Amino acid sequence: MIRSTVLVLALAIASTLAQSPIFGQCGGENWTGPTTCAAGSVCVVQNPFFFQCVPGTATTTPAPPTSTPSSPPTSTKTSATSTASVPAQTGFVKTSGTRFTLNGAKYTLFGSNAYWLPLMQYSTADINTAFTDIVNSGATTVRTWGFNEVTAPTTFGAYFHLWTGSTATVNTGATGLQALDAVIASAKAHGIRLIISLTNNWSDYGGMDVYTAQILGSGQPHDLFYTNPTIITAFKAYVQAVVTRYVNEPTILGWELANEPRCAGSNTVASANCTVATITTWASTISAFIKSIDPNHLVAIGDEGFFNEPGSHNFDFVYQGTLGIDFAANMQIPTIDFGTFHMYPGSWGEAQSTWPAWGSQWITDHATVMTSANKPVIVEEFGIPSSGQTAAARETIYAGWYQTVLNSSLTGDLIWQAGSQLSNGPTPDDGYMIFPTDPVYTLMQSHSAALKARG
Repeated sequence: MIRSTVLVLALAIASTLAQSPIFGQCGGENWTGPTTCAAGSVCVVQNPFFFQCVPGTATTTPAPPTSTPSSPPTSTKTSATSTASVPAQTGFVKTSGTRFTLNGAKYTLFGSNAYWLPLMQYSTADINTAFTDIVNSGATTVRTWGFNEVTAPTTFGAYFHLWTGSTATVNTGATGLQALDAVIASAKAHGIRLIISLTNNWSDYGGMDVYTAQILGSGQPHDLFYTNPTIITAFKAYVQAVVTRYVNEPTILGWELANEPRCAGSNTVASANCTVATITTWASTISAFIKSIDPNHLVAIGDEGFFNEPGSHNFDFVYQGTLGIDFAANMQIPTIDFGTFHMYPGSWGEAQSTWPAWGSQWITDHATVMTSANKPVIVEEFGIPSSGQTAAARETIYAGWYQTVLNSSLTGDLIWQAGSQLSNGPTPDDGYMIFPTDPVYTLMQSHSAALKARG
């Protein structure tokens, strides 16, 4: 009798362990994990690489998902028309003048950055916790990384691009793009759209200098990334692998060519030949390439929005065109759909007492270009460190900047950056994180409502 009870219990436990949790993966190309879902959820195809357990029940008995993306499981075909709770993300975000649209209606872009989402190998439960916190802030949009270039497989986290000498391989496995698949699926389940950057100007998570060092040798000028034909071909190959994987995925709002492109990098200098025209030409080439392989998604540069106005603004360096970015010229590139700018007056050498006014002017100046170019513009990174000023002063500065966004009619904003308490502790905290317990989080909620109510 005891042995029978133990056997039944063991079988029940095994059955439970063989199921994916709600919002977990239940199939997709090369998937070898559980293909059945926990009670109260059903397996649904989100894309060829990621079948997901979503809340609801199927009207027929589920069949195990296959590993072939062209043959969706029977349960998926049934659940799409059953009681499964599948988020309605059926359209691609587009632009109309200075605004974003979705299925002909206004799309309000508001939210956070969360570069860490696909990189830390978080569990499904932790990714869902992070997105729940983000959604509760009023967010519609999250910006994250779609890159991590490495020269050896990492023992922790995900990497997407492995270099062996001058040869690069895209990692499509569980420690690679499948981690991005999971983030996209969770974003879809929570009604969030994603902006995904495709490389980094800085050395964090690989970036441009990995391309130059692996192809040309270490110590090369940073800006050869933008001009060397072999490097451009290698970058295009990576871009094509990622972009075509998700070409039909409406959860992705748009692609960004890079995070904060400049003539110089973290530890590499610019050549004497790098000018604002260097990066404008590169942005024209790469954005046109993306448009040629992906007609569905929007494209932006991901730059900091520096101006090329020598002598202006009391020679403030962000207006002088010395770093390789000409925001106004870049907004004229036909294959760039929307403009981006970042805002860190503290890191950029501005006195703390000037941050409120300086930031408001920076926002207003970009809104002016937005109007003249008749394209959306977002301040997609901005932040104030939590140390160095009182919480009340910090909140006041954020409130002033948010009000300037509203007053200037700037299209939208993404704060740097979202924070959550997960099962193993907080998400990576660089001093700018906005956790749900932060008073700024409440401010975000009210600003989100104001943006959505704006005509």
